[in-house]
Amino acid sequence: MSASPAPSPQAVPADDADAFRAAVQAALDAVVDHQATVLAPLGPDAERLLAEIRALLAGGKRLRALFCRWGHLAVAGGRPLDDAHEAALVRACAALELLHASALVHDDLMDASDTRRGRPSTHRGFEAQHAASDWTGDPAQYGAAAAILTGDLLLAWADESLRRCGLPPAEVAPALEVFDACRTEVIAGQFLDVSVQARGRADVATAMTVLRYKSAKYSIERPLHVGAALAGADAGELEALSAYGLPLGEAFQLRDDVLGVFGDPAVTGKPAGDDLVEGKRTVLVALALEHAAPAEAAELDAALGRPLAPAEVERLRAIIEGSGALARVEALIADLTARALAALEDAPIAARPREALRALAEAATRRQV
Repeated sequence: MSASPAPSPQAVPADDADAFRAAVQAALDAVVDHQATVLAPLGPDAERLLAEIRALLAGGKRLRALFCRWGHLAVAGGRPLDDAHEAALVRACAALELLHASALVHDDLMDASDTRRGRPSTHRGFEAQHAASDWTGDPAQYGAAAAILTGDLLLAWADESLRRCGLPPAEVAPALEVFDACRTEVIAGQFLDVSVQARGRADVATAMTVLRYKSAKYSIERPLHVGAALAGADAGELEALSAYGLPLGEAFQLRDDVLGVFGDPAVTGKPAGDDLVEGKRTVLVALALEHAAPAEAAELDAALGRPLAPAEVERLRAIIEGSGALARVEALIADLTARALAALEDAPIAARPREALRALAEAATRRQV
């Protein structure tokens, strides 16, 4: 099979995040366009699959791609890249977005989430197509099967996009080793998460372990490492980036956990209190169960994982906030972010990558979606 076509090589100003996001979107579109030619013999069914993938890959903050880019430039000294190198780096960064899309599809299925970014989650969308078409069999089973395959396909394309990004194989090989570790961590972390939900209990330490492996590492630390490895980073440089990236990744996911309970549905694209309905045993919930009055802790524990009316969501929010859990998580986010920024100041990198990574820390921990 031929390599996926690249977007036209073009210079992306290092400090222009919007231009970089547009370049990543072009790279993702090129991947899907190429795969459309590969899958054309499959006919209309492949077209439906590709349409869902295009929707999944449209837009977004591209934080993982941005961390990959600046991890590369941190090791490369912040120097501007020539057009060919820039285009290859964009394709490598796009691989992180394909991995992210794969994880979201599988995560939504495992959590039985109905929506993602204001539209039906992948399994729900395919389920609805089955029902509307009056096909035989169980629409829900079809939706689940289609979502599994969609996520698997995105995962395969992520590997392909990094391997064929356009940089010399000797430069890509170390990044592929990081990518292998990243995929193992996120999949094993997801398994730990579903096991915790099945047991119906998790202390704060266990919830933090789930957070670290399911999200924190693959959201920030590993994207930094992929970019840095493409620039020839040594062990010391990777360790310096970890000192910044791992605590920041934990703060990033803690912010996501807060939004999963207290976020505005009009902003997050998720129903109010979605994490409570899904029964997620997050650090926020674990702290609330630990510090709430016994009767309120029992009320919260019994409500997790079942449908909730708006008034019930508000009641559970009040229990969580009244327990001090929200304040504790906000303090933990602030502490982890401060640790990350202190490590960034000590890292042996140029001024421009340092400033960009400082701005990304702000974007990752103070976001509303």
